Amino acid sequence: MKLLLIQGANMEYLGRRQPELYGTTTAKELDAILRRQARALGVSLDILYTNTEGEAVSAIFKADRARVDGILFNPAGFLHAGHALRDCLRSISAPAIEIHMTNIEKRGYGSITAEAAVGMIAGFGVDSYILALQAMVARLS
Repeated sequence: MKLLLIQGANMEYLGRRQPELYGTTTAKELDAILRRQARALGVSLDILYTNTEGEAVSAIFKADRARVDGILFNPAGFLHAGHALRDCLRSISAPAIEIHMTNIEKRGYGSITAEAAVGMIAGFGVDSYILALQAMVARLS
């Protein structure tokens, strides 16, 4: 099983950016946690950080052509205006799960991309990613 995680705009600054909201776990530490979890679940996980929506779209289409089994994504800064990302996710055959470290509804945000996802996990910090990974594996199994 092959999965792709797309980390949207600003996520590369995890651990430094607003730790009161996002905690102190760095992007590198999160990647290590997720790679260990993926190995334990017997899946392959590629991770891409991008601050450019077009790069995220291109990576998802490339993964779809390579027959990736599932997409995990945190739209982050693309949350508000990610129409191209949403349309891309609507176009692929693999299911996608949207991830947020904070409860975006509690913070007054709606997600442009959520309707293209099979589900969303939000509000559990770093654990949101682990839960999303487990949920995707369960969905595909």
